[in-house]
Amino acid sequence: MTQTRDIFNRTPIKRRFKRESRKLSFVAYQAFYGPIVFIRAIYRQLLLLLVMIVCGAGVFSYFDQLPFIGALLAAVSTITTLGFYAPNNGNLFTIHPVQAVLLIIMIVISVGAGASIVQSSINAITRGDLAKGQVGKKFIKKLKGHVIVLGYTHLGKYVTDKLDSVGLDYVVVTKNPIKYDELLKRNCFAVLESENQPMDALTTAGIEHAAMIVVAHEKDPDNMLSILSARKMRHDIRIVSVVHNPSLTETAKNAGADMVIPSSVTVGHLLALSAVTKNIVGVVFSERIGAQEIAEFAVFKASKLIGKGLQEISSYATPIGVLREGKVVRNLFDPTLRIQEDDTLLVFGDPGCMQALEQEAKAL
Repeated sequence: MTQTRDIFNRTPIKRRFKRESRKLSFVAYQAFYGPIVFIRAIYRQLLLLLVMIVCGAGVFSYFDQLPFIGALLAAVSTITTLGFYAPNNGNLFTIHPVQAVLLIIMIVISVGAGASIVQSSINAITRGDLAKGQVGKKFIKKLKGHVIVLGYTHLGKYVTDKLDSVGLDYVVVTKNPIKYDELLKRNCFAVLESENQPMDALTTAGIEHAAMIVVAHEKDPDNMLSILSARKMRHDIRIVSVVHNPSLTETAKNAGADMVIPSSVTVGHLLALSAVTKNIVGVVFSERIGAQEIAEFAVFKASKLIGKGLQEISSYATPIGVLREGKVVRNLFDPTLRIQEDDTLLVFGDPGCMQALEQEAKAL
C-alpha cells in the first residue's frame, strides 16, 4: 500500500518530466539497438551466405586457378547472378563435373538464404515492432511503481488515457497482436500475452516492481484468471478489476481483487440517472456507502441558494467544490463564504437529494 501511495504523491510535473525523459531515452536506445536486433534476426542467413561465398571462392580458386580476390569476386558475382565471371568463358559443357555440382549447390543454398533475408527484412519493416518490442522489454525491467493494465479494451484504453494525463508509467498486456502492434507504434510499453499464460506476461510487465494492476479484459473468465495469477505472484499488490456480469463481483473479490467494478452496473446507473436529472457528472461506487452521485449545478438569478453558506445546502448534499468566474474557490471551509449568482456548485449525494437541490438552484 505504501508503494501505491508513493506514485500518487509525486507531483504531476515531476511524473511527466520523468516520463518524457524516458520516452527520449526509448527513442535513442531504439536507434542504437534496432540494427543489433535486426542483425540478430537474420544472422543465420548472413552466416550461411558468407560460408557459400568462401566455398565458392575456393571452388573457383581450385578449378580455375584464380587469385584469392578474383575468386571472391567470381563467387559473389555468381551468387548474386550479376554474371561478371563465367567459368571456361561461359562454355558450360566444358566445366569440370565436380565444379558444376558444387556451383549448383552453392547457388541453390545462396538463393534460398537471400530470399529468407529479404522476407525477414520485409516483415520487420512492415510490422515495425522488431526493435521496439525488444527495447520495450529492456525498459520495462527498469520501471518501478508503475501500473499494469491487463486488457486493451475500450475500458483499458480509457484507463491508459487517464494515466497519460496524470503522467504515470504503465504497461499494457494484451492478447491481441494487432493492438500490440498499435501500442508499439505509439511507443507505449506493451506485452503480448500468450494464450492462458498470464503469469509469464505479468513477469515481463514487471509485476515485481509494479504498484497496482488494473484488470479490464473483454471476458470475465480472463479477468478471473488474471486476478488469481496476479494475487499468487504478489500478495501485497493492489488489484482493481472490472466484471461484465454483476453476479461475479464476489467471485472476483474472493479471487483476490481489492476493488471490483461491474461495467454493466456502472453504465446502467448513469443511463438511469440521466432520466432523473441532467446535472449528474459522475458516479462513485463504494462498498461501504453504495452508489453515490456527483452533480454540478449552475446558480441562476432566481435561485434560492444565493446568499446562503455551503453549510446550509449540506442538508441536501455534501458540497465538494465551487466554481466562480472560471476559477475554483479554495476556501470552502470559510464560514463567511456565500453562494453567488452564476456560481457552479459541485456536490456529492444520492439522486433524491440531487433533485431537491436542483429545484432550489433553479437549475431545471
